[in-house]
Amino acid sequence: MSPIDRVASTPKGQLKNPYMDYAGMADEGHKKFMSSGCNGCHGGGGGGGMCPPLTNDIWIYGRDDDTLFRLITLGTDDLHKQGYVRHGSEAVVGPMPAFGQILKSDDDLWKIISWIRAVNPNSLIPPKSYAPPPG
Repeated sequence: MSPIDRVASTPKGQLKNPYMDYAGMADEGHKKFMSSGCNGCHGGGGGGGMCPPLTNDIWIYGRDDDTLFRLITLGTDDLHKQGYVRHGSEAVVGPMPAFGQILKSDDDLWKIISWIRAVNPNSLIPPKSYAPPPG
């Protein structure tokens, strides 16, 4: 199933990564990350570039599987249209583009998310709370 079809057919909050062995899926997920062009903005190792590092502890929209899957599939503009709000800020050049039509299958996207989890184990830890941006 395509990521777009998966998002359309699954109620908000119910998308769960079927791959729990993140380290075991890391190599395949990283290959899909690189071949999909994610590295152009997030860096080859996920350490950032013109967009946020995937290796830090800041997760603007949330770090749960459902939110990450929808963010990557829809991009930030369409994610906002579905009622998601930012819980902080990060220095970025522009909005996250939608990758739902670039990625061939929802399985490919889950493998990418597994790689993100492997390089950033803290992404699995729920945040204590979101502080509003200063100002």
